[in-house]
Amino acid sequence: MHVLLVEDDEPVAESLRRGLKRYGFEVDWVTTGAAALAHSDPYDVVLLDLGLPDTDGLDVCRALRERGDVPIIVISARSDETDRVVGLELGADDYVSKPFGVREVIARIRAVMRRVRRRTADEGTAGGADRYGTRLTVDRKAARVHVDGAEIALAPKEYDLLSFLTEEPGALMSREQIMEAVWDANWFGPTKTLDVHVAALRRKFAGVVAIEAVRGVGFRLEIVGGAAPAVPSGPGGSGDPGGPAGPTS
Repeated sequence: MHVLLVEDDEPVAESLRRGLKRYGFEVDWVTTGAAALAHSDPYDVVLLDLGLPDTDGLDVCRALRERGDVPIIVISARSDETDRVVGLELGADDYVSKPFGVREVIARIRAVMRRVRRRTADEGTAGGADRYGTRLTVDRKAARVHVDGAEIALAPKEYDLLSFLTEEPGALMSREQIMEAVWDANWFGPTKTLDVHVAALRRKFAGVVAIEAVRGVGFRLEIVGGAAPAVPSGPGGSGDPGGPAGPTS
């Protein structure tokens, strides 16, 4: 995911840039509003500080929104409600107050991008499915997954986990982010259930996706090639062609 960071505070920007890169984001950093508006590269999201040295960040927010619909997250030391309201009314998608943690910013980015994807899907044609590589398709409207045209039987949380991880192939997702997105925003229990579901996806999509465990952080899903995964025979086997397709209970 390509991020434009507009922040004149070097320690804040460097810390945020390093944190984002650790989680798989590509970050371009500029320190002024003029530099932000001069960038012509397509970005997936803009992180915009309001206290810029050359212009008010709210004016930059307005100009960016007039140019297109790139998601904008304001990051600012201004905690006044008026600034929040004005920023959102000018087109910002979210507002994060300083001081903040890198994981909070990443969580906000993920949430904004999920809203954008849902909106795009709603505006698209019905029945459309997202294709990953040449073999895997995920139909988020129908909640169905196919490999080489054959539907794969998944339990509800297996589907939810695969759907979430394939939103950004190659991005490192923390265990906390995954638990919040797939299970419950208020989940405070053990995350062993996540490991169980990851193991199930590895079995069912062997040779199609690789789910890498990053010690102390979380998981990264990559799309890979190779032969079709083996399908166990007999009832109850994962991927059993005789079993129910799509998310099941």
